[in-house]
This record gives sequence, C-alpha cells and structure tokens, in this order.
Amino acid sequence: MRAVVQRVSSASVVVDGVTVGAIDEPGLLVLVGVTHTDTPAQAAKLAAKLWGLRILSGEKSCSDIGAPLLVVSQFTLYGDARKGRRPTWQAAAPGPVAEPLVEAVCAELRALGAHVETGVFGADMKVGLTNDGPITLILEV
Repeated sequence: MRAVVQRVSSASVVVDGVTVGAIDEPGLLVLVGVTHTDTPAQAAKLAAKLWGLRILSGEKSCSDIGAPLLVVSQFTLYGDARKGRRPTWQAAAPGPVAEPLVEAVCAELRALGAHVETGVFGADMKVGLTNDGPITLILEV
C-alpha cells in the first residue's frame, strides 16, 4: 500500500457538488493507493503508522491530540509514467480488491480511536486542502 500524507489545517472532499467528507481542524489528509499484492495486514500496518506519525505541530501525532484524518482512495498513486506521455495504471489494484483494503485502513484507524472522514470510492472527487507547513510524506507498507 502507498499513501501520500499531508499535514493540513483543513481538508474536504466534494462529490457532485456535495461535501462528503471534511475536517476543519488540524489533522491529516491521506491519499491511499492499493496494488494487487496488498493485504489486510498491510492495511492495519498503514493505519497504525498514520495514527502514530509525529508530523503535527509540536511533533505530535493524531493519537497524541485526537486529530482527525481525511482518507481518500487514490488509484493514481500506482500510475507509471516512466515511458511515453500517458501513464499506465497496471500496478493499481482493481476496485473489488482495492475498496475493501481502503475501507480496512479506515476501520483500523477508527478501532484505534481516530475520527476518520472519507471520500467516495471510485467517484470523481474534488479534494480541497490547506497544507500546513507544507508537510507532505510518501509512505509505503
């Protein structure tokens, strides 16, 4: 699994003009990509990493201060643009494989005590954010 993690002051996801997920306080926006070989164990590992990642103000983690997370599925994280001008998506897992694993990340975070907002899997989403820092990391588990 691959995630792009951004420390944000606020973030939201809009689908068809309707806000479907939002955090309006400091927290993390997490874009999650899934490849063919990913497992529920990796989803749990990613959730634990996100919950304890000390990148918030004062080197705090979401678990330290109860900061919210906005988790958005992002198959394009497994895009490959090394050849030509058009990326391929072959490394991205198909929806029936990826969706349960993205949901598992959210479920694991909630089980740890996190407030989690989400986008809509497979939808055309408009993601807005105020990156704080800016701090952006790429995680792979």
